[in-house]
Amino acid sequence: MLNNHKSTIAVIGSGFAGLSAAAVLASQNNDVTVFEKNAQFGGRARVFESNGFVFDMGPSWYWMPDVYEKFYNLFGNTTSDFYELKKLDPGFKVIFGKNDSFDIPANFEEVCELFESIEPGAADKLKLFINDAEYKYHVGMNGLVYKPSNSITEFINFKLMKDIFRLQVFSPFSKHVRKYFKDPRLISLIEFPVLFLGAMPKDTPALYSLMNFSGLKQGTFYPMGGFGKVIDAFKTIAEKAGVNFLPSQNIDHLEIQSGAITHVHSNTKCWNVDGVIGAADYHHIETKLLPKKNQSYSESYWDSRTFAPSSLIFYLGINKKIKNISHHNLFFDENFEQHAQEIYINKKWPTAPLFYVCCPSKTDPTVAPENSENIFILMPIATGLSDTEEIRNQYYKLIMDRLEKFAGENISDHVIFKKSYSVSNFINDYNAYKGNAYGLANTLFQTAFLKPKLKSKKVKNLFYAGQLTVPGPGVPPSIISGQVAANELLKTLNY
Repeated sequence: MLNNHKSTIAVIGSGFAGLSAAAVLASQNNDVTVFEKNAQFGGRARVFESNGFVFDMGPSWYWMPDVYEKFYNLFGNTTSDFYELKKLDPGFKVIFGKNDSFDIPANFEEVCELFESIEPGAADKLKLFINDAEYKYHVGMNGLVYKPSNSITEFINFKLMKDIFRLQVFSPFSKHVRKYFKDPRLISLIEFPVLFLGAMPKDTPALYSLMNFSGLKQGTFYPMGGFGKVIDAFKTIAEKAGVNFLPSQNIDHLEIQSGAITHVHSNTKCWNVDGVIGAADYHHIETKLLPKKNQSYSESYWDSRTFAPSSLIFYLGINKKIKNISHHNLFFDENFEQHAQEIYINKKWPTAPLFYVCCPSKTDPTVAPENSENIFILMPIATGLSDTEEIRNQYYKLIMDRLEKFAGENISDHVIFKKSYSVSNFINDYNAYKGNAYGLANTLFQTAFLKPKLKSKKVKNLFYAGQLTVPGPGVPPSIISGQVAANELLKTLNY
């Protein structure tokens, strides 16, 4: 049902959360403007081009395709209206050493056969594990993540209370995995999404095995043309709904009267507003744009939170083809536990890091010149680290040595384009708290209503969306976050 009263709404930030919120709000007959501090829209999913290479700056894994499809359906669209979605086979490669790697097939029966070949009896156990994960996925993605998580009372209904135990919201992920598998390689394979997107597996709810259902059963997909095509799809939907986009608008402060935001001030001018969606960094909006008395959380609160990792990223253009790597490659040829400790507990530059190599040119000829490879290397690191050029170069050499050793060929001499990106860039480009790349970790004590609230506690027409609030880090949760925040703001405006 459309609003009778047309409200003026500002959305701060144009990542997936901001774009989804803007589209939902504009579709309800509101006057919506998206303010983006950078010249380019898309937040962490921005794209850049150089020397004929097209680089996705952030997201590269396309899991949970139903979340994207569900969003498109809200506006009478389907995924194929915007881009070709290709299922990768293999979905990804996991590397434990020079002669110890395996490809994860697109077909789940073949995944089961692979598990069986590594650990006798593991095929049947994987089926049980994934059945349980699928249940969590359907209940979680339908009954939990689309809730605003304002309080525990939202979750107190008979069905959800009955499900809570089966969802294992308060059981550790690491313990859950080890009930099924013993081989350390299989355990690493199951636990990797948690390391890259969340926290120590022992501190993460077993609920998040739902990601394994998506990765191993639904499969790993790729939007042809790259993730920039997905941002283009969201922006197109928002523009058709009437959203106005303003780039290079750094919001300076939010003017408040009688407990509500009345004006948004940027580096160039001022706008009247009836409501605001803060889809930029939550901590930045709270501490830099609001007066202290209107902030919901103290500095000590933010400092005490567990953040998902930051990253050291290298974007490389290679002037030859590389034989032994796949589209997605996970290098687990060092100790998983040690690297996790150095991200979350001891917080230091890693001694012997795991890392991820994405080579989209294996699938998509449009992202690199002919007979060339487009490579994106990501090493998860602790937030808040100092990242000098010297440190970046040290890790570049370490990673390239290991990549070349596995590939069995020289790659370094064929690098014709190189760009690095790390903690200081996340701070400068996104105002990211401590240079976080993925937001707030999904720990046992930072799930659902235990995360920073979607609704400001002090400002009645301010709602937050994105990876520092519910449901959490990753592209699908950010899409959902924008939708939920928009719907909560609409309730306030309609009141």
